[in-house]
Amino acid sequence: MADRYRLHTVIGRGGMGEVWQAQDEVLDRSVAVKVLLNDVADASAEARFRLEAQTSARLNHPNVVGTLDFGTWEGRCFLVMELVDGGSLAGELTGGGPLSCERLAQVAQEAAEGLAAAHEQGIVHRDIKPGNLLSDRHGTVRIGDFGIARFVDDPSAGLTTTGQIVGTGLYLSPERAIGTPASPASDMYSLGCVLYQLAVGHPPFEADTPTALLYQHVDAPPVPPHQRGAALPPAFEAYLLSMLAKRPEDRPTARQTADWFRSGAWRGTPEPLPPERPGAGAEPQGRPGQWEAGQWDAGPGRHRGTQPAAPARRRGTADQGPATPAPHSAQDTGWSTSVHRVAPRRPGLRTSLRRHFRLVAVLGAAVLFAAALLLGMNMF
Repeated sequence: MADRYRLHTVIGRGGMGEVWQAQDEVLDRSVAVKVLLNDVADASAEARFRLEAQTSARLNHPNVVGTLDFGTWEGRCFLVMELVDGGSLAGELTGGGPLSCERLAQVAQEAAEGLAAAHEQGIVHRDIKPGNLLSDRHGTVRIGDFGIARFVDDPSAGLTTTGQIVGTGLYLSPERAIGTPASPASDMYSLGCVLYQLAVGHPPFEADTPTALLYQHVDAPPVPPHQRGAALPPAFEAYLLSMLAKRPEDRPTARQTADWFRSGAWRGTPEPLPPERPGAGAEPQGRPGQWEAGQWDAGPGRHRGTQPAAPARRRGTADQGPATPAPHSAQDTGWSTSVHRVAPRRPGLRTSLRRHFRLVAVLGAAVLFAAALLLGMNMF
């Protein structure tokens, strides 16, 4: 092809083209060559193909499949890319079942790094799915196939008909399901769906018809992964569910997600009990054996932990990070994963009297209700 690339075997096929493992005989290296299919080689398809080349060529990042060349040969467009000598995460899931927590955190961090690089260039991928997340021989995740990507600052660059929904339905964000243009937050929702599937073995939403599937994305809350057998730390699960928030502004950004997983916060390491303060025994908060408000039970056989607050982000504050809830301690942050028991307390006199009067009030109301009921029966 083009007096340079020798095609060997087909390693992928899509709606527009097929991908070959090839050899660049000029530079003597293995490459991947995507060739536009003859039966779709019209002006619109060629424009999309060229747009894919231009879009991916703007990205130079270790977690994005690089573009090396573009041209035409015998009336067919071709795109030369780096050859990722591994498989996709779809194959990894099929071959070994749900991923371990460590591998899942690596996938989350590296995929988010690649998306952050794209979003910083004003590019929205719009088709994040397991088959488009490739893994090389070292396990590094690379984002590929920018065939339906678009530029945020150029709505016409998507080359789609008005009202048309493009992308894979299993990973489609709620705002795109109702026809709203894609945004970086849409990619994060799709990545959340992928991570959910890699953790559980199934995507968060499935249906018999495309319409029913879209309704689930818009209206149905996802089942927490631990209820479907996934053994994720509570902090990891809470963050994953925040990526599946229905409102785009409630999801973390790609940069926030990459930084959060790189920090190891997904492990949810518990903190020791705080030292008892002098004189703090008069009216401590909580009841014996209970947990502080905001903490949750991850299910039978799992430890309890603090559920991190969803990263609610207002418009114009995308770079400020997740909103910080009322802290449990001076060291807590908005993505707190600390776990500690609340010190038991003895009810004081005021508390005991309050409980006594409440009990008397309830009993009095019950007596009055019974008397009124008997009176009514006697009258009739």
